[in-house]
Amino acid sequence: MDPDLGAMLLADARLPTGGHAHSAGLEPALAAGLDRAEVPEYIRARLRSVALVDAAAAVLTLRAAGEQHVRLDEIHDALLARTPTEPVRAASALLGRGLVRLAERLWPEHPAVAALGAIGPGPQRPVALGVVAAVMGLDESRVARACLYEDAQTVAAAALKLLPVDPVDTTRWMWESAAVVRESAEIAVAVTCPAEMPAVTAPLAEHWALQHENSTRRIFVA
Repeated sequence: MDPDLGAMLLADARLPTGGHAHSAGLEPALAAGLDRAEVPEYIRARLRSVALVDAAAAVLTLRAAGEQHVRLDEIHDALLARTPTEPVRAASALLGRGLVRLAERLWPEHPAVAALGAIGPGPQRPVALGVVAAVMGLDESRVARACLYEDAQTVAAAALKLLPVDPVDTTRWMWESAAVVRESAEIAVAVTCPAEMPAVTAPLAEHWALQHENSTRRIFVA
């Protein structure tokens, strides 16, 4: 498959994986008092923390998917260890399940897809993303950037439903995040094993996720 087309497909919000139901933590952040003017910095903070961890996991999975005997459990366990809050894990698993469904429908015979299914019904999104990227023929840089872009774009798209904001403004947020995407992608690609995965998180966002789980009035899953 054309890796450029694969990268565009993975970055397309219309890919049927359930991403439209997620806000990458923006909804609980706004409910907790995050100001509209702070959303661009929120995007960049995620790109340097939780999205960076995800990108590193996706890169490691991409490499593992190309091996003769595909083993994903060590990467998956390392990612779970860096995702302490259960609602965040659950949200990632929902997105992972959507990617598994896509992979099993399109490439059921690929050994990496079989290994992905062996993890369980809901692998974490970055691991599932890494497998799909490998099947599509993406290289490490492309999968890292696709993972980071999707996280940022999830926030931007959710802002259009949660805030009185012009779509041109959200486009500017994405454009102005390009340097951070590039920087984080380079860090992710430099990781050589699960033990080297960045262990950076956003404690306040984790707290907001716990509050969001118990909210009775919400638009997004997470």
